[in-house]
Amino acid sequence: MRRIALAGGDSVPVLGLGTWGWGEDPGRRGDEIAALRTGIELGLTLVDTAEMYGGGAAEEVLAEALAGHRDEVFVVSKVLPSNASRSGTVAACERSLERLSTDRIDLYLLHWQGSHPVEDTLAAFQQLVDDGKIRHWGVSNFDHTDLAKLEQVPGSEGLATDQVLYNLSRRGPEYDLFPWCADHDLLVMAYSPIEQGRILGDPTLGEVAAAHGISPAAAALAWVLRRDGLCTIPKASSPEHVHDNAAALEVDLTREDLDALDRAFPPAGPRPLEML
Repeated sequence: MRRIALAGGDSVPVLGLGTWGWGEDPGRRGDEIAALRTGIELGLTLVDTAEMYGGGAAEEVLAEALAGHRDEVFVVSKVLPSNASRSGTVAACERSLERLSTDRIDLYLLHWQGSHPVEDTLAAFQQLVDDGKIRHWGVSNFDHTDLAKLEQVPGSEGLATDQVLYNLSRRGPEYDLFPWCADHDLLVMAYSPIEQGRILGDPTLGEVAAAHGISPAAAALAWVLRRDGLCTIPKASSPEHVHDNAAALEVDLTREDLDALDRAFPPAGPRPLEML
């Protein structure tokens, strides 16, 4: 498994698992648990969740899936902006820890910017690190201008990652955010790398996938993973889905593939950071 370094010395797999939608359908719980355990077997041990997902239900399913495997998995969760005051962040983290049935979260993110001063959120993150309840902290949905402002906040030197929307149809970060992160040695974590499935019917993507004997989803993931300094966390709700995602790691897209995908999904130039 190819890995990538976080600020602070740890490393994570470049391909992990997302849990958005987990816990919302009790009939899928068994498949969701099996998906995580399949991911562990394949080395996809970076798992992303959030208190927002299913109102905490995704964290509860993840707890069941982690039973007996906690030390093998790098767990990411997030605090909602509405909870991100100093005391609210600590309380939200403690609720997530209880739902996850664990004593620590490996990476804890501010889900997006809200009304609470970021200085207070960062102070809470540092308190949580000092108390051993989280190991690293980061942000999500911050553009390069937001990161530049964050850099001026006391305590911001602990920033480990920025999790942002990036896929073939959402290429704005290539122009300003990614260069900023590269200049600052900041890991980018890409969410929704297949645009929640909406790009999978594109004929060109299908042709590229067929040429490599993989699915369109795996081809879209291979395109995201062509970049240095980036990892990604596609949702996976079954073992079959996990195996399908993992196939992206075996593919090197050719220059012809990349040119064809550029024509099908042309870069639109700089734009404000998009969110889902």
